[in-house]
Amino acid sequence: MDENDEEPLLAFRNYQRSRPPRPGSAPSRDWEARSEQRASEQVQRQRERGHPPRGRDRGLSRAEIVRAAIAVADAEGPEAISMRRIAREVRAGAMSLYWYVGSKEELLDLVLESLMAEVGVPEPTGAWRADLTELARRQRTVLLRHQWAMDFMGARPPSGAADVRNFERMLGLLDDLGLDIADSVNILMTVVTYVLGAVLREVQEIRGDQIRADWEATMTSEEIETEQARLHEWFNSTARYPRVRRMVEADVDPDSPDTRDARFEFGLECLLAGIATHVPARE
Repeated sequence: MDENDEEPLLAFRNYQRSRPPRPGSAPSRDWEARSEQRASEQVQRQRERGHPPRGRDRGLSRAEIVRAAIAVADAEGPEAISMRRIAREVRAGAMSLYWYVGSKEELLDLVLESLMAEVGVPEPTGAWRADLTELARRQRTVLLRHQWAMDFMGARPPSGAADVRNFERMLGLLDDLGLDIADSVNILMTVVTYVLGAVLREVQEIRGDQIRADWEATMTSEEIETEQARLHEWFNSTARYPRVRRMVEADVDPDSPDTRDARFEFGLECLLAGIATHVPARE
């Protein structure tokens, strides 16, 4: 085996792995927990004395605080969320947030709840495949709008009441089929799992596009053309990957942003067609 045969692919993979870590770091959890505890206790004492929040702080709302937290996460990732940071975003005193949100953990739970509300569940029409298609599209749209949510949700437990409400409505999309409840749950979880996997793949593609753009920004147009020509020459000269070579020659890009919508719809259609073989024909 010629070691140089893998060189172009290894070079790009190593380049990806050598990226510097994201700037900034979260404060110590212990310090943050102690600080939150002190602030929460102080606000509780003020409540007991009948002291309301003052000035601008009086006009705050949970919804405004959660919107600010989501905006910060969209711009910098969920690790940038802190009570002090969100207080600055809403132009309020750091202590004032504790009148509306008891802790950072509670704020993160509210963020998750807001994201689920943003997805929503369509009203049942009696056409289960159309309803599940609409649900999957909504979930994908929100997850792509807030790409950080994929990692964020995976690291946290379900947020509680919002999850239960959403799942109750999702199960209602299959009421007319008269299925055993376990079958309904399996169908829903299969669709949700597909959406999560598809979005994870898309987010990887989007991040890969950004890495490539950053890489090419450091190169001249001649260097980019030379690198592309080298890759094409490598594919044309090796006989080890005939199917991949055919794909390249046909100008088929499995990561193309132009085909993401079509690829998602194709996979979803195949999935629902498979599910239909296990569902009685009652439409």
